[in-house]
Amino acid sequence: MEIKCLIVDDEPLAINVIKNYLDQIEDFKVTETFTNGIDCLNYLKTNTPDVIFLDINMPVLDGINFIKSLENPPLVIITTAYEEFAAETYELDVLDYLVKPIEFPRFMKALNKVNRRLKNNKTPFENTNERPFLFIKIDKKKMKKIFLDEILIVESLKDYLKINTTSGKFIIHSTLSDFTNLLPSRDFIRIHRSYTIAIDKIDAVEGNSIEIEGLRYVIGRSYIDEVKQKILNSAI
Repeated sequence: MEIKCLIVDDEPLAINVIKNYLDQIEDFKVTETFTNGIDCLNYLKTNTPDVIFLDINMPVLDGINFIKSLENPPLVIITTAYEEFAAETYELDVLDYLVKPIEFPRFMKALNKVNRRLKNNKTPFENTNERPFLFIKIDKKKMKKIFLDEILIVESLKDYLKINTTSGKFIIHSTLSDFTNLLPSRDFIRIHRSYTIAIDKIDAVEGNSIEIEGLRYVIGRSYIDEVKQKILNSAI
């Protein structure tokens, strides 16, 4: 699925930063860039992008009034040097608010939000065979697409995570809480301060532990009631 992106910012350097980030990500395509909101509004009369990366502090038409002028806005991600507009823009239903300078891991978190929102907005008959996925950064230059239905268990390693999938194991820099929040709660559940697991990959439950592919994982004391209730609800 190609995701069409616009970048609107009066600073060419800021446009280049976002464009370079997007160029590294499969499926995200920058279709146009603009240094002012007026030209972008004219473009939107005949074009329908999926997401706009929008600066706030721009001449003639600022980002906030730009959003207010749209009848049916696409997804909007704010990219700004100013933190103080966050509350006002969230009232306008922006998808995310990124403060410059934008670090690449934070940018990827915003893109994963785009993926989730676009998939949730589809009708039941659209792309029903498409598999949900996330992009993860596995080294300084490489992004890896992982399909959610291949994830077995995500293990916390302090400031890093080990993602065990049916096609391999990957180490990324993230917290377990942040990564778990990216996953659909109907399919994944945190069972311990160190583990989040895929519910459909559970082979057995015994006492305060679960088994996945021959390995046992302890369910944390504070998680056990929620975990067992969720598993019981899916049992026959």
